[in-house]
Formats: sequence, structure tokens, C-alpha cells
Amino acid sequence: MAMPHNLAGENGFNFTQKLIFSSPSNPAENSLTFDTTSPKESCNTSESNGTLYSSANSPSDSCIKPLCDEGPENKSQFSKGIKYVSSEGEVLVCGWGAFTPSCLQFFNTPKGVLFFLCVASFLQGMTVNGFINTVITSIERRFDLRSYESGLIASSYDIAACVCLTFVSYFGGNGHKPRWLGWGVLIMGIGSVIFALPQFTTSQYEVHFSEEIGMCSSNQSVGCTESVSSLSSYRFVFMLGQFLHGIGATPLYTLGVTYLDENVKSNYSPVYIAIFYTAAILGPAAGYLVGGIFLNIYTEIGRQIDLTPDNTLWVGAWWIGFLGAGAGSLLISIPILGYPHRLPGSQRYIVMRVSEAHQLKDGSHKTASDPDFGKTVKDLPRSVLLLLKNPTFIFLCLAGATEATLIAGMSTFGPKFLESQFSLSASEAATLFGYLVVPAGGGGTFLGGFIVNKFKLRCSGIIKFCLFCTMSSLLAIFIFFIDCPNMPMAGVTQMYDRSILPEGRLNLSAPCNVECDCLREMYSPVCGNDGIMYYSPCHAGCKKVSTSHKSGKKVYHECSCILDAPAASGLATAGKCTSSCERRTLLLLFMFVVILFTFLSSIPALTATLRCVSDRQRSFALGIQWIVVRTLGGIPGPIAFGSMIDRSCLLWQNQCGEQGSCYVYQNFAMSQYTLVAGVIYKVIGSFFFLLACALYKPPPPESVPGSSDASENGNCDVQENKYPHQSQDDV
Repeated sequence: MAMPHNLAGENGFNFTQKLIFSSPSNPAENSLTFDTTSPKESCNTSESNGTLYSSANSPSDSCIKPLCDEGPENKSQFSKGIKYVSSEGEVLVCGWGAFTPSCLQFFNTPKGVLFFLCVASFLQGMTVNGFINTVITSIERRFDLRSYESGLIASSYDIAACVCLTFVSYFGGNGHKPRWLGWGVLIMGIGSVIFALPQFTTSQYEVHFSEEIGMCSSNQSVGCTESVSSLSSYRFVFMLGQFLHGIGATPLYTLGVTYLDENVKSNYSPVYIAIFYTAAILGPAAGYLVGGIFLNIYTEIGRQIDLTPDNTLWVGAWWIGFLGAGAGSLLISIPILGYPHRLPGSQRYIVMRVSEAHQLKDGSHKTASDPDFGKTVKDLPRSVLLLLKNPTFIFLCLAGATEATLIAGMSTFGPKFLESQFSLSASEAATLFGYLVVPAGGGGTFLGGFIVNKFKLRCSGIIKFCLFCTMSSLLAIFIFFIDCPNMPMAGVTQMYDRSILPEGRLNLSAPCNVECDCLREMYSPVCGNDGIMYYSPCHAGCKKVSTSHKSGKKVYHECSCILDAPAASGLATAGKCTSSCERRTLLLLFMFVVILFTFLSSIPALTATLRCVSDRQRSFALGIQWIVVRTLGGIPGPIAFGSMIDRSCLLWQNQCGEQGSCYVYQNFAMSQYTLVAGVIYKVIGSFFFLLACALYKPPPPESVPGSSDASENGNCDVQENKYPHQSQDDV
């Protein structure tokens, strides 16, 4: 007898299922288990997925309907609601201790978990990758920090993550994942509050400024002091906040990913993970936008001051974003802590899951199938050894490290590249880079997971797709053969009389500004009405200043070095000259393609990592992978890119005789060095993906129970007519 059964799975996808029975009269054969003894007992049997049969529709396990009616005694027992119980007797309800109201069970689904984890990853990305990068300059100015000290603050996050990853992924992977996740988000929120604490424990920010400084007619005396401000000791508070950020975020991208993967069907897992990572990518974009808005507010809110945000002495309200993100993290940790060890109905996905773990020649991969494996510290060396003996996992980690190097390098220096190539301000370059990253990075991340789900790719197919994406981005990266010419700058790219400047030699002095006694420390570029940039108003020989009513920018008058203007009437506008590069659109288009294909392989590569290892090693494998990616990619990536880009510097900052940051880059050299770095890492990444695909050894299909497509796709048809008919006496 065939019974059509309309089902709505936990993932929200409707499908039709048929339950086929050889005989309608035998109650023992009308249940999903074959060792029942009576019809009454078959109604009360606990399923393998941790739920009890009920005539009511379960909010999160609607895939299963009763095959017989409940008895009167059972009906009264469950009249007030359904309690989900696992096969081990664990209650799978959402709540905190004894407080488990029925209204919370609406969120006790994969979609509910996905929502809260997306909010957490969004807050983490907005804080660590958004606010930190946005306010680091303001923090340096406010607390008198040097660049290497702010670098230590930024690195504290990765250091904490590397220290905690092994411990969290190993013990958390075999423990109560939502509790680890909830406490992690809570610690992350505390770190954000601590990061904002120095604003409230220091005196008000005082600044004395005169707009005449930097003019040709003003007194150019600037004292050089070697004394270190006492405010610089607050760097340890910032480092503590970042360290807590790193500790709190560690479970999020290891245990959070595996918790999602374990509680949905395997073919829907890439989509859930893609949505989760898309939220993490949108977080930094929001951090840049919101952080930029807050930096336009003076740090001492309510205080009147003559400074404007474009002044180099301005310090914005850098701390507001951290307070808001900290409060949000503290709140979102509460519902995450209330989730059960696993969601109701998840056990059937584990049963139906097809193992794609790499098969070792010595068969030692079967060790991880032991239910007691990984529960003690004694199993830690064996777990590490099993992963090290898995070549597919190793090369996926190395490929991820090369991609992480490019992502970290480009995210750090991408805005600087656009700023130099198109002669933009720092804020304009950051905004333009954000317009590239949000659709390309976020869209690529989601699209990668969607493609894996749409075409139901197996592990080997996923690795081949990653190889295709890497090769495509490698071809697109050759666009960096193209560059935009530098805007002419007097004394840097050409002489003041527009003659050729000897290569490698700067000459900021000229007869037109020799009497101004200009200082190298006062860098404030201006654009003359002759189309040439000048180092500062003083170096342009400007003697007067006013403010334009249309643009609000400062306009300098009587600039003696501007040759095309009549005497005493040369004009210059504050800021860089606008670039009219004809290759701008083409360069931006191919940069979009490079970013798109780089992020397009991120979720498939993560999915391949989860599938090429044993189920019990997934969390630990992600932890090890994150250590490799951070150690070999995330941490050295910006350093490697920075050192290569610094080779193209034309004009260095001069701080009382000491070399500071780079003011002006040579665009041609910057493009060439970016091309070399990109090609090297993309070629290495392609080679690692190729090795991972070539060395992958899937399990034989005949040895995998439930390895058919029907089982993989969740079609849990029961074909009992394949088995010999058993009488009641045979049971």
C-alpha cells in the first residue's frame, strides 16, 4: 500500500514522500522500527531522531507524522504540548534551565539558530574588521600611539584566536556547542565595552589650533619632543579588549559552522553556512559606514570647537560604535545560550548523511568513528595525527592560507591602492572600496554556497569548483598590468618649473617658496589652478586663506609658485587634484571580478573541509584550519603586501628626522608589485587545490550505508517489501 505523505522539512522546503508497506494489517510493520512487539508499543516508540510520535504537528520536526493513533493515556500526557526527547533521554527544548516557555520553541529550528548566529557574526565583523580599522587613526591621535603600537592592538585579536583555537575546537566540538557559542559572544561583548573604556577614564581631549599654521607668512616653528605621553599606556587596555574579541569569536567560526552543518540536511548545509558568512562580510561594510558617521562627531560630545573633521587634529567619537556593538553582543548571547545540545529532528540527518571522509590506506580513519573518541585529552594527539595524515585536508588548509593572504592584504591596502591610483581622499577611497567588496564579497560568498547546493556537488566536485574559481581570478588579476598615471606634484614627480625630476630625488624647495621656510612635517596637499599638486600651502607659496561657500573647502590665495596665474593671484584648493584616468572603469570592473571569484570559492572550500574529515573531527578540523590560515595567511598577509607596496613609495613622512608613513606612491610600481604578489599567491593556491583534488580518496559507495541519492537528499522512504515477511511470532 502506498500512502502519499506531504512533508515540510525543518529547512522549510516542501517535498512529497511515500511510505510503502507490504501489508496493511500487521501493526508491527507500520512503524519505522522492525523490533516492535505490539501496536500499542509501536505508538510509544522513541524515534532515532530524538522525537516522540504525536498526532500534533511539531514546530520543528514536521517531517514525521504518526503511523497510528495514540492511546487515551498517551493523548492526555501530551495534551499540553510536545516535549522533544533525544535517544539518550536529553530534553531538546529551547530555554534556560527549568525556564522553557512554549513561545521560545518557535525559534528551536535551524532557521532560528541561523538568525542569531548571523547577528553574532555581523556584530563580530562590524567590530573587529570594521570599527577597529576605521578608528585606529583616531585612537593613535587621541592616545599618542605609534604605528607599531596600533599594530600590536590589531594583532592581539589574531594572537588570542590562535591561542584558543585548539582548546575550543577540540573540547567544544565534543561538548555543548550552543553554550560555548553563547559564552563566546558574551566575552566578545565584554571586550567591546572594555575597548571603549579609555574614553571615560581620561581627561577631555584638548587641542590648540590656528588655521594660519602651514601658510607661507606664518611662523613655522614646530617643536620636536621625545617625551612619551602617559596616555600611550592605554594601549594595554585596547589590547585586552582585542584579546577578548579574539577569545569570544573563536567558537563562532568553528563550533557555529559545525552546529549548523549537523542540524540541517547535508545538501542544504552550504546554503546555511553561506548565509552565515555573508552576514560576517556585511558586518565590516556596516562598520565602515557607521564608524565613518561617528567619526564626523567630535569625541567630546556636546562641546563646541572650531575644528572640522578634515583637520589633521580632529578626533571623532570613535567609542560609540564599540559601546553599541558590545551591548548588542551581550543581548544576543542570551538566546544562543538557551539552545539545546542539538536541535529536534537533527539525528535523522546524521543517520542519512553520506560519509565523504578521505580514506587512509592504513584504515586509521575508522578510529574517529568511535563514539568515545575525542572526549578526553588523551585523544588529542591521535586527532592531530589523523588530520595530518589526511592530504586533502592539509592542502585545503594551505590553499585557504594563500587565499587568506590575498584577502587580508587587499582588505588592508585595497583602499590605499584606489586612493593612489585615482587620487582620492582616504574617506572616498574607503567608500569606493566598500562599494566593491559588499556586492562582490557578499554576493560571491552566498553564490558559492548556492552553487554547491544547486548542483549537489560531492567533495571532489567541490574541490574542482574551487580550482576553477582560483584559476578564473588568476586570469582576472592580470588587469594590474594597467595603472593610472600619477597626478603631477611639484618637487615629487616633477620640478617646480615642470622639468623632469631626477629619479629618486625630491626637491620641495624652489625660488618661489625659499623665503617661506616651509617644514616637511606639515604635509597638507593642495591643488593649484594650474592642475599641479603641491606638498602644502606653504610649499605653493600661498599667503592668504578663505573658505569656499559652495564646497566648504579652504581656498588659498596669492600662491607665488603657481606659474600659470598672474602675479599675486595664484589660487589653490585644499586636497588632492581630481584624477581623470580613462582606465578607471576597466580597472574597477576587473577588481570586482577578482574579489567575486576569490570569495566564490570560500564557502565551497569550507564545505569540502567539513566533508573530507570524519564527523567527530569536524569542529577540531576547522580549528586547526583556522590556526593554519591565520598563522600562514591572515597575520603575515598584510605584512607581505605592505612591504611590497612600500617599495613603490615616492614621498615618505618626515617626523623630526625619522621616516614615518608613505605620503605618495608611484602608481606604475604599485600596480606591478600588486600584480606580482597576486599572481604568486593565486598560482600557489591553484596548485594546492589541484593536489587536494588529485589525492582525495572517497569511500567506496558500496561500503556506505544509505549512500544513494535518495538517502542523501533526505527521501527517507521505507521499502519494507524488500524484507521477508515476518510474523508476530518471529519478532
